Amino acid sequence: MSELQSKILKLLEDGQFHSGESLGERLGVSRTAVWKQLQKLEAIGLQLESVKGTGYRVPAGFELLDQQQIRDQIKVPTQLMAARLEIFQHIDSTNKYLRDRADNPQYARSLVLAESQSGGRGRRGKTWVSPFAANIYLSALWDFERGAEALEGLSLAVGVAVRRALLEVGLSDVQLKWPNDIYIGRKKLGGILLEMLGDPAGYCSVVVGIGINVSMPPQAAAAIDQDWTDINSQLAQPISRNRLAAALISHILCLLDSFQASGFGSYRDEWQSADAFAGQQATVTTVRDAISGTVVGVDSGGALEMKLASGEIQRFIGGELSLRLAK
Repeated sequence: MSELQSKILKLLEDGQFHSGESLGERLGVSRTAVWKQLQKLEAIGLQLESVKGTGYRVPAGFELLDQQQIRDQIKVPTQLMAARLEIFQHIDSTNKYLRDRADNPQYARSLVLAESQSGGRGRRGKTWVSPFAANIYLSALWDFERGAEALEGLSLAVGVAVRRALLEVGLSDVQLKWPNDIYIGRKKLGGILLEMLGDPAGYCSVVVGIGINVSMPPQAAAAIDQDWTDINSQLAQPISRNRLAAALISHILCLLDSFQASGFGSYRDEWQSADAFAGQQATVTTVRDAISGTVVGVDSGGALEMKLASGEIQRFIGGELSLRLAK
């Protein structure tokens, strides 16, 4: 992003109207130059309102992510404070950025935030809607020594860490949907995507991607194919995205640092207590079949347990599976 675009964003943060002429005067450029830059910002997802004779604004304003503000609010043991943190105004995907650098030792403990993404995605290849300066798009890269077996249940444990952060900033009734969704009131608030790189039986890296809806613009939400909610519709006052980012990072860093030693077992009870589908009739859809039953919970490795009509308990491992409540 250009320096001029960054300066324009700073002026538009207040949510008030600014004419193209006044913006040009403050920035020392022509009104036409301002207009061209605003077009480019709209192209990456800035929800801009234009009124002839009045000017431009972003309704309700916005808050840009700030590395220093975030670092000042992170609460973790001293040894974790050295984790690398980068913030991008626009990127194809925070997960992809770290995947591409997983072999570089300088990125061994890295965190990436972005104001917007052009190629963000969720599970099963679905697009993750990523409008500018509206939500949280966060990825972390972490190294582990004992491969996939030692990482059983990690995605569920990440859900617990995210839930803790959300409760910390004032939300209530935050629920978890197997294997990687964050819910409030049966509506999706966020999601988690894990990608493992390296040796499945030995030394490997994991990219943990987290997306949280904070103040989702209705225009952008039109592309979402399920019921959704965002944080600011759940709270009386808008939340600081910098505060939320710091809370998420604090809990995620502590989880990743301890998970290999503790495993999912230390998170299982907390996950079960927040299970959005516990005791309800649901259907698991695989690439070949659809199996219905009553959701019992998860086992010590994070597999979904479902009681079938026959009384048998069937277990499902995460992957290309979909879990939905029975209609």
